[in-house]
Amino acid sequence: MKKFLLGTVALVAFAAPAAAADLAARPYTKAPAPMIAAIYDWSGFYIGINGGWGSSRNCYTNTAVLGIAVPPTAEGCHDATGGTVGGQIGYRWQSGAWVFGLEAQGNWADFRGSNAVLGIPVATNRTKLDAFGLFTGQIGYAWNNALLYVKGGAAVTDNRYESVVTGLDIVIDRASETRWGGTVGAGIEFGFAPNWSAAVEYDHLFMGTNGNTFTGVAFPFTGLNTRTDSIKQDADLVTVRVNYRWGGPVIAKY
Repeated sequence: MKKFLLGTVALVAFAAPAAAADLAARPYTKAPAPMIAAIYDWSGFYIGINGGWGSSRNCYTNTAVLGIAVPPTAEGCHDATGGTVGGQIGYRWQSGAWVFGLEAQGNWADFRGSNAVLGIPVATNRTKLDAFGLFTGQIGYAWNNALLYVKGGAAVTDNRYESVVTGLDIVIDRASETRWGGTVGAGIEFGFAPNWSAAVEYDHLFMGTNGNTFTGVAFPFTGLNTRTDSIKQDADLVTVRVNYRWGGPVIAKY
């Protein structure tokens, strides 16, 4: 009996390592990689194009005739409306969710409008705004690739004014000017690719009131200073913008 028990113990001791060797090796599982959130970065230089619609409000007041001052006489107002296309260049830097920037924008425009002169229905004043520029600072708040911003700064417009014979399109006199003023605006912009973004923007231009001396075109006033009008102007712009930015498109955040 004693020999049987010793033989059994020896057999178990011999079989145990062999059985362990027959067990499948535990597979190696690589630890999962840490999650990385891509955060859109608005920092960098950018250049882009824009296009849209605008309206310029112009109110004429006569203050002199043939160089002789007269009591101010309102001649009426009109809206000069039309399309615009142009470009912009700027730089932005981001601190946390806040985005700051500087931008210069230049646009060709074709805003036209007219009204019959109050008290002189045979004459019509008309305005054409040919171009404008904006030089602004920006501040915005970003939600990853979405940016809401406001802007403000200086504005300049290029304008042409004419008086014509109502219904005949015969020019009586004309004037032109480059006018400086201010602007405020706001927009919302979305990054749709690593370095590309698109925006919708509204701007209001405060262009103030300027005196303009008209030069006669039609006989017998050809070449004469026919009148001086004080013209008040402001404008509203709605544009769609597409920008390409140089700079890191994303920041890896663990």
